[in-house]
Amino acid sequence: MSLAKKNLIIILLILIVVITPLIIKRNSEFLGADGMAEGVISEINPQYTAWFSNIWEPPSGEIESLLFALQAAIGAGFLGYYIGLQRGKNKYNNDRQDKK
Repeated sequence: MSLAKKNLIIILLILIVVITPLIIKRNSEFLGADGMAEGVISEINPQYTAWFSNIWEPPSGEIESLLFALQAAIGAGFLGYYIGLQRGKNKYNNDRQDKK
């Protein structure tokens, strides 16, 4: 199987995994863990007050999601770079060992 076919299959599987929950739970609210935790804390201790407040509140949920996705992408980029760097170093060292 060619690399292009493998990539196409992977992309289709990713699309299926992403779109399926949106189709199955059409009118659901996909809340984050922070919002759910806030509700649980309010149930356990109604007098609870937060220790600090946000420095800046994003103007909308979409902006907040964008910033979260950007943070995840930057982290994945650094992680991928580090793994690639280590693999390159190992390959270089192994090639040098084989030539000796």
